[in-house]
Amino acid sequence: MAISLDKALGIHQHALEGRVKRAEVLANNLANADTPGYKARDVDFQAMMQKAQDSMSGFGMTRTHESHMDTSPMGEDSELLYRVPHQPSVDGNTVDAQQEQTRFMRNAMDYQASFQFLDGKVSGIKKALSGQ
Repeated sequence: MAISLDKALGIHQHALEGRVKRAEVLANNLANADTPGYKARDVDFQAMMQKAQDSMSGFGMTRTHESHMDTSPMGEDSELLYRVPHQPSVDGNTVDAQQEQTRFMRNAMDYQASFQFLDGKVSGIKKALSGQ
């Protein structure tokens, strides 16, 4: 009997990928906190997980011909959105450094939790394969 890692790990590998992407976006926001006219972005994590769930279930739509309609809402980066600022600055920058730092730390904690969960799954698979 073959072991499918995709089935064994479930959606958690996609959650880690989503957390990494969100960390990159939040770090970019922090790096541009003083850039005039910069618009803060964020990742729609729920949309990313829904897309991963659909692809895992095998019921997602795929384009088999270039004339077929694109079923994704906005293309590849449909999860990447602009953030609506609470109080935009005079120079048009919408980054609130304190909120970005809070979001970044929360994302880091969520990443660590997902990583620990996956580590436990992999350890369980190793034990099962070694017969323990």
